Amino acid sequence: MTTTLDTLLNHVSVRALTPQALSSEQIHQLVTAAQAAPTASFQQSYSIIGVTDPDLRQQIAGYAGGQRFVATGGTLFIFCADLHRIQYLAQEQGVDLTETLTGIDATLAGTVDATLAAQNMAIAAESMELGTCYSGGIRDGIVDIAPLLDIPENVFPVLGLVIGYPQSRNALKPRLPFAAVYHENRYQSSESAILHHYDDQTNQYYAQRTGKTSPTTRRWSHTAIDSFRQHPRTFMQKFLNDHGLAKH
Repeated sequence: MTTTLDTLLNHVSVRALTPQALSSEQIHQLVTAAQAAPTASFQQSYSIIGVTDPDLRQQIAGYAGGQRFVATGGTLFIFCADLHRIQYLAQEQGVDLTETLTGIDATLAGTVDATLAAQNMAIAAESMELGTCYSGGIRDGIVDIAPLLDIPENVFPVLGLVIGYPQSRNALKPRLPFAAVYHENRYQSSESAILHHYDDQTNQYYAQRTGKTSPTTRRWSHTAIDSFRQHPRTFMQKFLNDHGLAKH
C-alpha cells in the first residue's frame, strides 16, 4: 500500500490492461470506497453500473469510439447522474419535484456526485496497485449506449472507468504549471509565455514516449483544442432534455 499523496501524485492513465476481471470482493471494496465520496446535501444522486457481460462491453466500446481498453481491459464501470431514485421516492410520498429535477442545477449536482464517486474509486483502485483509465467516449455514444443499459428517465451516463491489472505504464505526464491553474483571490488569465513553455514540455514528453519528434502536433494546446473540435457532442442537450434533465 502507498500513501494517499503518493497515489495521487503518481497517477497515470493505464490503457494497457490484462483481460482479467476484478473479483466480486474487489468490486465491493471499490464501490464502497466510491460511496465514501462527498455528495451534495447527502442526496447521493448517482448510480454505478458494472458491465460484466463481454458482448455488452464490445457494443459499448463500439459506440464509444472503439476504445480497446473499454472493450476488453479489466472491469468497466459506468457512473451515472441519477435523479430517478429521488423522483421515485418523491412520487411515492406525493411530492412534486418536477420543476427542480428537470433544472440544470439538479443535473449539475448529479454530475458532480457521480464524478466525485468515480474519482474516489479510481484512487482506491490505484492504492491497490490496479490500473485505471477513464472514458469520456461513453458520452460520444450516449444515445446508443443508454438503451443498452436500460437507462431510465432522470438518469444519464457521465463517464466510464476501467479498472484492472496493468500490462505496462507510461511515464508521468507533465501537468500545467502551478501558476496556470492556481488563482489567489481573483481569476487571472495565464501568461502566454507560461503556456508556450508548457507546450514545449508536453512536446518533449511525447517525443520521448514515442521516439518521434514533431514541432507542433503533440503540443498540449493542439491536442486540447483538437479534442474539443472532434467531440462537440451537440446532441447532448437533446439527450438530456429527452431524459427529463437540464430543461431550464
